[in-house]
Amino acid sequence: MKISARNQLKGVIVEVTKGATTSHVRIDIGGSIMTASITNEAVDELGLAVGGEAYAVVKASDVMVAVD
Repeated sequence: MKISARNQLKGVIVEVTKGATTSHVRIDIGGSIMTASITNEAVDELGLAVGGEAYAVVKASDVMVAVD
C-alpha cells in the first residue's frame, strides 16, 4: 500500500477498546504509548489485536501533543 504520510512509527498493539462505532488502539512505540481512534470496521478489516505489530501513520496536519 502506498501512502503519502512520512511519519510511520512501528510498534506493538497493547490495547484495543471498542466503543459503539469507534475503537481506541494503543500502540507501544519504543516505550511510548500512542493512541489511535479508528472505526470498529477498520479494526476488524485490519485484524488488529493485542500483541500484533502495527504502524502508526501520522499526517502533520493531524498531530496533537498532550503533556501529563
